Amino acid sequence: MWGAVLLLAQFSQSSTGELHLEVTDASGTPLESVVEVVSDANQFHASLTTNEHGVLIARRLPFGVYRVVVTLPGFATAEAVVEIRSAIPTEEHVVLNLAGPPAQVTVTPDETLQSSRDTARVDRLGRAALSERVSALPGRSMLEAVNTQPGWLIEANGVLHPRGSEYQTQYVVDGLPFTDNRSPAFAQGIEADEADSINVLTGGYPAEYGRKLGGVVEVVTGGSAQQGLHGRVVVSGGSFDTKGGDAALEYVRDKMSLAVAAGAGETDRYLDPPVEENLTNHGSLAHAAVRLETDLSSQDRFGFILRGGETHFLVPNELVQEAAGQRQDRDSSEIAGQFSYQRVVSSNVLGDVRAMVRDLSAALWSNSAATPILAAQDRGFREVYVRATVSVHHGDHELKAGGDVDLTRIREQFSYLITDPGQFDEGTPLTFAFQGRATGRDASLFLQDQVRVGGWTINAGLRWDRYQLVVNAMGVSPRLGVAWSWPSADLVVRASYDRAFQTPAIENILLSSSPSVAMLNPIVVRLPVPPSRGNFYEAGFSKGLWRHLRLDATYFSRREDAFADDDLLLNTGVSFPIAYRHATIDGTEVKLDVREWGRWSGFVSYTNLLGVGELPITGGLLLGAEAADALPSSARFAISQDQRNTVSGRVSYRIAPPVWVALGGAYGSGLPVEFDGSQADALATYGPRIVDRVNFEIGRVRPSFSLDASLGMLLVKKGARDVRLQIDARNLTDQLNVINFAGLFSGTAVAAPRSVAARVLTSF
Repeated sequence: MWGAVLLLAQFSQSSTGELHLEVTDASGTPLESVVEVVSDANQFHASLTTNEHGVLIARRLPFGVYRVVVTLPGFATAEAVVEIRSAIPTEEHVVLNLAGPPAQVTVTPDETLQSSRDTARVDRLGRAALSERVSALPGRSMLEAVNTQPGWLIEANGVLHPRGSEYQTQYVVDGLPFTDNRSPAFAQGIEADEADSINVLTGGYPAEYGRKLGGVVEVVTGGSAQQGLHGRVVVSGGSFDTKGGDAALEYVRDKMSLAVAAGAGETDRYLDPPVEENLTNHGSLAHAAVRLETDLSSQDRFGFILRGGETHFLVPNELVQEAAGQRQDRDSSEIAGQFSYQRVVSSNVLGDVRAMVRDLSAALWSNSAATPILAAQDRGFREVYVRATVSVHHGDHELKAGGDVDLTRIREQFSYLITDPGQFDEGTPLTFAFQGRATGRDASLFLQDQVRVGGWTINAGLRWDRYQLVVNAMGVSPRLGVAWSWPSADLVVRASYDRAFQTPAIENILLSSSPSVAMLNPIVVRLPVPPSRGNFYEAGFSKGLWRHLRLDATYFSRREDAFADDDLLLNTGVSFPIAYRHATIDGTEVKLDVREWGRWSGFVSYTNLLGVGELPITGGLLLGAEAADALPSSARFAISQDQRNTVSGRVSYRIAPPVWVALGGAYGSGLPVEFDGSQADALATYGPRIVDRVNFEIGRVRPSFSLDASLGMLLVKKGARDVRLQIDARNLTDQLNVINFAGLFSGTAVAAPRSVAARVLTSF
């Protein structure tokens, strides 16, 4: 069985472009030269060479400002600033002069520290930052990298929540969107070692983005512009008997590239356990991929990728389940294939068509000792996705239009046997079985334009969505963003508005809407889960400081109807989508970046968030007394992700060129608690140490804190080959941090104690 996410090809993704560089001497003779391409804002730094024709094509460059430095012995160095802001290739011609001063204006490092054209804050993580990240457990490296950015929160089992949203994170991998749940308990996600760069958005979305808009994570994977054979190998190990490795090999020749990649990992702490003892928590994963890309002509490009992977893990037991001898196994598998075709129609027009087919499955099974319920599940879907876009550059305008169709065939099978009837309402059937199939049909059209006039940038767009599954719904979503740049003050002021039409979570949506669940309890709420509709606002600024620092500050406000959440079935990991009438989320985010100030670098981010939900329930499945209370109620409550204060930071110091040390940390003021029992009940179920981490008077988990340290060193450097070692220690104070406690929708989860890990990275 195979399961994972597709490392997709490469063409015309929303926020990447290409640089076509030609280098000649004064007579027009092509020159083979070394080209450094650098963007401080994008954390991008690549050393490339032109071919015998003096040409270099650098692909998949995240939008932004780049410093291009061209060198060749016997010639004066040439430097230039190039802005990549369109999928249409950007062409640049550099002339090298013999000796003398540079042929181009000398560029200072701060010119690429921020983009003056961003109408919303974009947090960018480049290859260097990803390579030197703190080590994470298998399946979590990408999630934890995103979680360091303001506005994001990791809840139990690696579920990312952007600005208070539940399961509304969209991954865009090399231009293709994934809107299903990519947390470790649902499907194998992308590891950080597979990415060359990550852009993180929480507002100011282009109109081509839809369906899931809590937050967008744009991932650009490998693809070298350098000719020849290149590769990268990463091997790691650490606490909880964790071990893993990833390898990638790519061969580039002229207009063709072929790449293969594979990885595997295992650990004895795959999920966040409900008790401190970390019982039955083993997990393993594996993935592999093959990618082919070729230029059919100077105007046409074709690519194909086939990728698959699998995950198998145990559901961690509570104490009473461990005593009974319970074992619950879960796995997920996925295989996907995709092709892309791109045509440069003219120097101002680019067209792109792509299609993808993927098949995902997930299963749960329990042994006969399971308590209080023996649950079994086998669900999955097959998705066929087709997308077409056209990009046009005209004067001050960057236009893009297109549409997509997404057909998803869903299957669900779920059953249970109650083994401890005393834990359930009277009249609950001892057995239940459900089987269902349905086809979801999503379609969209969009048009967007970026206009640049002087210091002003305006992004405007309009999107139309049609959603058909358990309900039929349509939405029209206008988008508008404005930025004003004051170069002499190194200041950018921005504001944006997004109308959001967000489709429900696909996991178990047929069961939660089926009439057959009416037999489960005398009191049942069973309502089809509708799409949520919201208005998202934000305003803020970016300010460069002393040529090496950048300060970003943002205020945001979200108003959503049919706000999406989920309901967890006991301690099985099986969840059901629900929705309630309305949610209001307001917050402030601040981030300070230090980019290579002498030997120092680092960042600190802060988020203040207030999220309030309003009943009644408007979609999903709820049983028993909670259903009786939730259906007619108009009560207001703190949403599940209402953590008022969140801080994350890391500072790095380079002792010598080959050696660096870093110290980082994270603080969270605590999530809401929804425990209806007494403190004595909590003590009997969870034990005194976990209960001590809960403030029952204010109804919140007590604040969490983790202090981390890293040591990195360059062991070997010989030409293009290098070997690096990194050692990480996490939660140095060994504090017991409780993530969730007895939540109605999220259960209980305990964060990891003090741990260590080591990683060896080899590239050639």
